[in-house]
Amino acid sequence: MVFPGFVFIIAVAALSLLLHFVPVGLWISALAADVNISLFNLVGMRIRRVEPRMIVLPLIKGTKAGLPLNVNQLEAHYLAGGNVDNVVDALIAAHRAQIALSFEQAAAIDLAGRNVLEAVQMSVNPKVIETPTISAVAKNGIELKVRARVTVRANIDRLVGGAGEATIIARVGEGIVTTVGSAESHTDVLENPDHISRTVLGKGLDSGTAFEILSIDIADVDVGRNIGAQLQTDQAEADKQIAQARAEERRAMAVAKEQEMRAYTQEMQAKVVEAQAEIPHAMAEALKGGKLGVMDYYNLKNIAADTEMRENIASGGNPESHQ
Repeated sequence: MVFPGFVFIIAVAALSLLLHFVPVGLWISALAADVNISLFNLVGMRIRRVEPRMIVLPLIKGTKAGLPLNVNQLEAHYLAGGNVDNVVDALIAAHRAQIALSFEQAAAIDLAGRNVLEAVQMSVNPKVIETPTISAVAKNGIELKVRARVTVRANIDRLVGGAGEATIIARVGEGIVTTVGSAESHTDVLENPDHISRTVLGKGLDSGTAFEILSIDIADVDVGRNIGAQLQTDQAEADKQIAQARAEERRAMAVAKEQEMRAYTQEMQAKVVEAQAEIPHAMAEALKGGKLGVMDYYNLKNIAADTEMRENIASGGNPESHQ
């Protein structure tokens, strides 16, 4: 015997499963919004593991906004991993702002990882990017610290494959450094800071990026260090150290040469003493051999004594002390 309560529970469970698998309420909402979608198509989404709500609700929103959308486009973008609701919102915003944006473009931008709705909003309301403090040095060696504000507008046609904000900031910084570096004096830049913005803006820095630069405004210019003087001071210090090293090298070579000459003098003096020690032997041999007479020997002694006396007189010595 089957209990009525048990049958009721089974009926409620079956009805709940049926309503979950067949989104009748969603189908009724679509019909009320004049969106042509069949109940079998919604069941097919369940079979294809597509959440019907993620397709039908954006489709209703886009249809009411007057966009020519169809279910297959939205379902294909969902299966590709895209954000269907964000893409439809972007298409509605572009349609209201009269910006040419097709579903294929919006889907490509979304699948590329960019926020397509934010891009459309940036096309309508430009964004201001503030650069960090950029240090640049003029030709007179004075450092200037510059901050700039870059007003950009999203370029829909270059959002896929275009460079981002970091590239814009880097290019603007490069342009500021180049412009300040070409100035003869830092006072020229302080007098006309708009010269930086005009020069940088004329370089076409938005080429290849996902943005269009509308204006570059110099927010702040501060005077920094005297880099030129510091470099000259560092160079002078380096030259002084090099000169000191070379002088020390010459002094060491002079000391070594002096020691070498002293050793050579000692060697020569030793040879002189050795030669003088041979004189008595030579004279003795001369006397023995008859080559030198006694009178000749005494004449040599007198000549040596006379020479020594003359040397003492010339040097201011006392000749009597040697007598």
